[in-house]
Amino acid sequence: MGLTAAPADQALLLELQEHDTRLQRIAHQLRSLPETAALAALETEAQTLRRTLAEQTGVLEDAQTELGRVESDVAVVEARMTRDRERLQSTSSVKDVQALEQELDALARRRDELEEIQLLVMERVEAQETTLAGTREALAALEARTAETAAARDASAAALEQERGNVATDRDTIAGRVPSELLDLYEKQRARYGIGASHLRGGVSVASGVALTATDLGVVRAAAPDDVLLCPESNAILVRTAESGL
Repeated sequence: MGLTAAPADQALLLELQEHDTRLQRIAHQLRSLPETAALAALETEAQTLRRTLAEQTGVLEDAQTELGRVESDVAVVEARMTRDRERLQSTSSVKDVQALEQELDALARRRDELEEIQLLVMERVEAQETTLAGTREALAALEARTAETAAARDASAAALEQERGNVATDRDTIAGRVPSELLDLYEKQRARYGIGASHLRGGVSVASGVALTATDLGVVRAAAPDDVLLCPESNAILVRTAESGL
C-alpha cells in the first residue's frame, strides 16, 4: 500500500520546497558574489605590481651600488690628488715635481671622467626612485580598492547569511508540521533528484515544466486525494491543489 497523507499536509510540501529553493539560491549567491570575482582580479593585478616593484627595487639597488662605487673611486682619486699636492709643496726635486704634476693632471682627468659617470648614475637613481614611487602609489591605491571590495563582500555575505538563517528557521517550522513519513519521502526525493515536491498546475508539473500525458493525468485523477503521488518527469512528490486542472 502506498503512502498517504492529508492534502493539507501535502500542500505544506510546496511551502517547504519554496524555502529549500530559496536556500539553494542563497547558497549559490554566496558562492558567486561579484565581489569575490573582483577580489580575485585585484589580487592578480596586485601580484603583477608586486613583481614589478621587486624588479624596480632591484634596479634601484644596483644603481645605488654602482653610485657608491663611483663615489668611492672619486674619493680615492681626490685623496691621491691631496697627497700629491702635499708632496709637491714639500719636494725640491725637479724630477719629482714633473712627475707629480703629470700625475695630478692624469688624476684630474680621471676625476672629471668619474664625476661625469657619477652624474649619469645619479640621474638613473633619481629616475628609478621616481618610477618606484609611482609603482608604490599604484600598489597602495590597489590595496585600498581591495580593502573596500573585501568590506563590500563581507557586507553582502552577512546580509545573505542573515537571510539564510531566517529562511532556515521558517523552513524548520514548516517541516515540523509535516508528518514524518511524508517528510522523509520529500527529503529522499530532494536529495536524489534535486526537488522534493512539484505543484501540479493546469496539468503541468511545475518542477519539470512538462505537461502530464493523458495517461498520467488519468492516473492522477483516479488517485484518492490523500494518495501521495510522484511526478513521472521529475520524481518529486506531485502536489495537487485546486489549480491542478483535474
